[in-house]
Amino acid sequence: MKRRDFLRSGGLALGSLALPGRVLAAYPDRPLRLIVPFAAGGNIDAVGRIIAAAIGPRLGVPAVVENKPGAGGSMGADMVARAPVDGYTLLVGSNGPLTVNPFIQAKMPYDPLKDFAPVAMVGYVPHVLVVNSQVEARNLEELVALSRKRSINTGTSGVGSATHLTLLRINAATGAKLVNVPYRGGGALIPDLMGGSIEATVTEFSTALPLHRAGKVRIVSIAADHRLALAPELPTLAEAGYKDLAAASYAGLLAPARTPVDVLSRLQRAVADGAHDPAIEGKLRDFGVEAASSQQETSAGFAAFLREEYARSRDAAQRAGIRPE
Repeated sequence: MKRRDFLRSGGLALGSLALPGRVLAAYPDRPLRLIVPFAAGGNIDAVGRIIAAAIGPRLGVPAVVENKPGAGGSMGADMVARAPVDGYTLLVGSNGPLTVNPFIQAKMPYDPLKDFAPVAMVGYVPHVLVVNSQVEARNLEELVALSRKRSINTGTSGVGSATHLTLLRINAATGAKLVNVPYRGGGALIPDLMGGSIEATVTEFSTALPLHRAGKVRIVSIAADHRLALAPELPTLAEAGYKDLAAASYAGLLAPARTPVDVLSRLQRAVADGAHDPAIEGKLRDFGVEAASSQQETSAGFAAFLREEYARSRDAAQRAGIRPE
C-alpha cells in the first residue's frame, strides 16, 4: 500500500471513530426551546423561565421559553411528544398534562408515561387549604367539624384538576364534607374567596401566602410532610395525623421519548447544577417552590415520581367517579 493511501485510510478510520464524540461534543449547538403548555404569567410559566435561565449558561446556548397553551396543557405537551428526538425541544411539565388530564380527557393525543423521557424534577409548590377570613374555623380540626354541620363551598380549578383531586383526598382522609365548586381555571378563585362567594379553596402555597399575611384569607393547613421555610408557623396535614396527604403542583423538564441517553444526561446535569446555584435557588424559594430531592433530580427519580403521581391521581379520580370527557 502506498504511504498516501495508508495515511488516507488511517485518517478515515480515525475520523469515523471520532465522529460520535464530535457529535456529542457539539450538543447543543443552537438554542433550546422550552415549551410551557400554559399561557404566560402563570406559576408554571414563571418556573419555566427560571429553568431556562439556569440551564442556558450551563449548556452554552440560549434556552428560550415558548408558551403553547390549550386543552389544559395537553396541546403543548403533545407538541413536545411529537418533536424530533434531538434534545432541542423540551417540555416544562406539570400535573395537568402529565398526571391529571389522562383521567379527565377522553382522547389524549399522547401517553404521558411512554411518550416522554423525564430529565429532572425542579421542585414543587405545595397545595394549601384556605378559608375566607370571616369563616369561624381557625384550624383544620375546626373546619372539618364545621363542614359536617353545614355546607362549606370550596373552590377548585375544575373537575379533575390537581386541586380538585387534592380536595377529594382531604375529604376522604379527614371525613370533611367540603363541597367542590369547580371553576374554569384558578383566575377567579381568590377574588371570589375574598369576596365571600365561596368560603374555602385549595390552591397553591405561593398564591395564598401573601394574602394570608395580609389578613385577606387564612391558610388552615399545608398539604406537606414538613413545615415550609417561608412560613414555618403554618401547620401541615402530616402534623394533624394525615401523613399520606402531601400534594403539590410540581414542575420538571422532559424530552421526547427515545432522546439519546447522552443528551438526557447533559440536560439533567444542567438542571441539577442550575437548581443548586444560589441565585436560582433564591428565585425558586421566593416563588414558593420547594426544591426537589436529590433522587427526584435524576431522570430515574423523576420518572418514579411521575408514576406515583399518576397512580394517586387515577385512584382519586376513580373514587370520585370522575369519567374522562
